[in-house]
Amino acid sequence: MSQIKIFDTTLRDGEQSPGCSMNLKEKLEVARCLERLKVDVIEAGFAISSPGDFESVSAISKAVKDCTVASLARSTQKDIDCAWEAVKGAADPRIHLFIATSPVHMEYKLKMSPEQVLERTAQMVAYAKKYCSNIEFSAEDATRSDIDFLCKVVDVAIRNGATVINLPDTVGYTTPSEMQALIETVIRNVPGSDKVEYSVHCHNDLGMAVANSLGGVLGGARQIECTINGLGERAGNTSLEEVVMAMRTRPDVFAGKETRIDATQINRASKTVYNIIGQSAPLNKPIVGRNAFLHESGIHQHGVLANKKTYEILTPEAVGITTNNLVLGKHSGRHAFEERLKELGYVLEADELNACFEEFKALCDKKKDVTDDDIVAIATHSATADDEVQDGFKLDWFSVHTSNFTTATCTVSLMKDGQKFEDVCLGDGPVDAAFNAIDRIIKPEKHTFELYRINSVSQGKDTLGKVHVKLDAGGRTFTGHGLSTDIIEASILAYISACNKLSAWTARKNAVAQQQQQQ
Repeated sequence: MSQIKIFDTTLRDGEQSPGCSMNLKEKLEVARCLERLKVDVIEAGFAISSPGDFESVSAISKAVKDCTVASLARSTQKDIDCAWEAVKGAADPRIHLFIATSPVHMEYKLKMSPEQVLERTAQMVAYAKKYCSNIEFSAEDATRSDIDFLCKVVDVAIRNGATVINLPDTVGYTTPSEMQALIETVIRNVPGSDKVEYSVHCHNDLGMAVANSLGGVLGGARQIECTINGLGERAGNTSLEEVVMAMRTRPDVFAGKETRIDATQINRASKTVYNIIGQSAPLNKPIVGRNAFLHESGIHQHGVLANKKTYEILTPEAVGITTNNLVLGKHSGRHAFEERLKELGYVLEADELNACFEEFKALCDKKKDVTDDDIVAIATHSATADDEVQDGFKLDWFSVHTSNFTTATCTVSLMKDGQKFEDVCLGDGPVDAAFNAIDRIIKPEKHTFELYRINSVSQGKDTLGKVHVKLDAGGRTFTGHGLSTDIIEASILAYISACNKLSAWTARKNAVAQQQQQQ
């Protein structure tokens, strides 16, 4: 049996994609999801890219116990030093360094000759090796590199201490058969290949990231680099849920090759990540999309009723999607609520359970029937709720007046540090009026709306509404989430959350600027 390791880069490559940035608390929550999934490696970030990235890599390194934690680094001493400082507290730290090897990258990006790239590879892998034994080396744009030169680079990396060799399809250019042949060729022609693990990191520009990764496994790769929901630069990366379930569903093709992933945690991880970045799965997204296990065609329905295997090659339960929509209500106790959460894949700490139960009871007073979708929404919302800004504004109450023949008016009362702040504003509609009133109280830095999205959690006119707000200020993104049966309240909560994050960032930025001026 050969274990295929899953290297998750949601917190690095995934988070780099536009509109997918996360704060520290959100990154820690994703890291906990990944640990529950039993991924082998969490690439927690690119430590030198910003103080925030360094902080999150360091925090994740200390929090995660059952996974290797890696930081990306360019092939420079400064990057490697920073990466080590960030991951040194991990149970199993890894430094992941890279350098480009394709002619176009070497000439136009690095402005280095092939000989200089070989020399830099040898020096920097050896330099990183002095910090820890677990060193991954990536030949960026490997699939567009000259194969003979690529073999030389890999040979140099192995001889200087690399333990994992990653051959990325950086621009999503290759095909499955080419990826399989590339891995086979490098393994065959580089001495010492039996002493290292080969890895594939595929992008989805032509829609073949999953197929190319699987091709790499057939060629001898023993690590797949991927992200939850396929997040990543441009068209995204290999989707963790798709590549794992493809291998699990086709043991005849991938005989003797297994991952240690707990697939029942896939749905929870997917929902958590989508909730954090303010998106939802496309309806037809494989594995986690709402339609992935639905059958509308009469022929399909007839077949599934006779035998699910007629049209289902895997079950929703296999990836943690429950089909038992047990209804809880206002008379349900804490124990029943906790048991249902466990059945849905959510084992919560006492404080988090208490918060979720209080939110559940409040919802019971507003809704007659509380469904599994409602409970999952409460759990995921609670897990990613913005409590990192302890001194931020909180909603006290609001009152809105609107009609189709008058201008909407909203009065908002917010609390901060025991003080009450109230204001009233007009707007083009009730949400606009509420946001205008909040702006007058919080006075956030100038920003634009990148996203305002409303999603219903379940069916029915009394459904919970989930609102995602995404603000852009100075090229940075700030997200907020709100959950309520009252869509105006959900919108207000989401906007306050995003404004709190923006204000906290502005305060930190001003403090750093002031400190630099004093120096």
